[in-house]
Amino acid sequence: MVKCPRCGYENASSSTYCDNCAYLLSNQNLKKANKTKRSKGWNVGFGKKVIIVLGIIVVALLLFSFIYNNSQPSKDETLNVIYDDGSQHQSSSYPYKASILYNGSWYAKMGDPNYLIEKSGSGSTSVSLDCAAWDDVKIEAEKYGGEGELTIQLLRNGKVVAENSTANGYGSVSIFYDS
Repeated sequence: MVKCPRCGYENASSSTYCDNCAYLLSNQNLKKANKTKRSKGWNVGFGKKVIIVLGIIVVALLLFSFIYNNSQPSKDETLNVIYDDGSQHQSSSYPYKASILYNGSWYAKMGDPNYLIEKSGSGSTSVSLDCAAWDDVKIEAEKYGGEGELTIQLLRNGKVVAENSTANGYGSVSIFYDS
């Protein structure tokens, strides 16, 4: 029990102010009350702690995404051919070409088997194919009459990797190259 120095009223020992006259009983009781309210650690509510942790996670994910996207090679870099000795072939973004060797008229479908392009022409020609080094490649060609041999070649980085030909009057010929 604590006696009030102003009015003499008997207050409980935990009282900070007199229950009778509201006089401040002791600075010691006030300090004890403040110490008991204060806890160790952050003086922040639970909701704010959750928001801070979620903010840190979001910032970390954005940073990871930025680093990942900027460390990926561009489309042109992924289509370059790197040889065993470490040298890099960059003469073209796409390594495949189709050569059609014929003196007459012809029609051809060529490229990735799922996305063939159609071409027709007369005489020999060479066509760059929109295929990456890891794609399968298909070439189908046929003659529109005429004499002579129709030859198709698939070139990869300038070297013939597949070839087929026909000498039939209205013959057709094809190549399927599984890389």
